[in-house]
This record gives sequence, structure tokens and C-alpha cells, in this order.
Amino acid sequence: MTRQWWTLFAAPLILLSTACPHKSVPAASLKPTGFGVTLVESSGGKQIGPTGMVLAQPVVVQVNDEQGTAVTGALVEFSGPADASFDPPTGLTDSSGQLSTNVALGSMAGRYQLTARTSTKAQKSVELKIEEIALGYQEEVGFQLDSKYCARCHDPESTPERVSNHDNLEVKPHAFTEGDTLNRMTDAELSSIISHGGPALNKSALMPPYGYTLSKTEIEALMAYIRLISDPPYHASGMVYAQE
Repeated sequence: MTRQWWTLFAAPLILLSTACPHKSVPAASLKPTGFGVTLVESSGGKQIGPTGMVLAQPVVVQVNDEQGTAVTGALVEFSGPADASFDPPTGLTDSSGQLSTNVALGSMAGRYQLTARTSTKAQKSVELKIEEIALGYQEEVGFQLDSKYCARCHDPESTPERVSNHDNLEVKPHAFTEGDTLNRMTDAELSSIISHGGPALNKSALMPPYGYTLSKTEIEALMAYIRLISDPPYHASGMVYAQE
């Protein structure tokens, strides 16, 4: 999952204010000169970003033929939930068989399933599902707390802003995306281990207590962030999910 999140406050604003605007071209007016049989993600999936803002990286997809060779001039259309937007929403693949679009997530926090679609020469639809995550205010606060207090140990990947300490620890902390493990913990257990440290749940003492560092509201925000980014997704007991 993309974690270049210090750019999420600045880069989307730059994209919105300085990028040359694209005029949306109706798919019906674009004439494909090539057709493929598969559609694959090149980059841009599993990003997280603030609600209503442009993701830090564009979504790039590629159309290939039966031999796996990139197809130039294939028509690709992007779609998603009603309040997600794409720039451009449609286009023809370039000489590398790829099409890039800037994605702005909607106003609701949660997981957004986007769809890229192309057609074979026989007009059979080929689809690719791409998932992104939008953070609401509470989850944004949780992300910032993660970056300040947690990521250095829980995220094994180093960034230009932070060197990971993960590999130096005798007991490896779980990444916050590890839903197979963290989803089994109740909210009370997750709150307890954040507040009182690993020994509160008979876990490693290398997990320090943050109950005197973080307020109750901040701990709840951190938990909300962890729940939202978990993979597989977290489903609270008794919660009813709306269907599209």
C-alpha cells in the first residue's frame, strides 16, 4: 500500500491547481485502433488519501494481447462510486499499451473499488478492479499518529523521511495492514495494547504503553485508521454493510 502520505496534503493541491485541465472526451468519439484480451494494473492501486482529494500517484493500467504484448490504441474507460472522479475518465492506450488517470476519491471515508474496462475485438468486455482507501478526518488523525509514533517499528519499509527499525527488533511488530492478525482483536483488546503496551495481552514488552502519551480520542483515531487499512478488510461484529 502506498504510504507517501506527506505528499497527500500538498501534492493533490498542486495537481488541482497547476495541472493543465483535461477536456473529457466521450468514449463514443474515441476510435480504438487496437484491441487486447487482458487488462492489468501497472501502478497506483492500494493507495490511501484524504476524502475528496486527488491520490498522490496516478492509476496506470495496461492492455495486452494474447501473447502478453502491449496493445497501442486500445480504448479504456474508468468508473467507480458516484462521487469518485477520473482525469481523464476515458482514453486510448499509448505506445507502451498504458493509460494513466488521476483519481479523486469521494467525500465518504472507506474503501473505493474502481473499475477499468476495455473491449476485445469481438466486443467482449474485459474489466480490472482496483481498490483505493479514502480517509475521513478521524482516520487522517490516526494516520498522522501512526507516522509519528508507530510506523518506525510497525512498517518494515523505510522512506526518505523515516528509517524503519523493524528489522532490528527481536520480535517483529505486525504491520497495521495485517488484517489476518489484527482483525481477530476486539476494539477493547486493541485499545488495551495501545494504552498499556504488549504485556497487557501477554505480547512482547517491546511494544511500549502509549496511554500517557495519547488521549482517548487519539487512541480511537489510531484504531479507526488501523481498522480501515486492514487487509483483508475488517468487519465489525454486528455491523451491516450497504450494498451497491
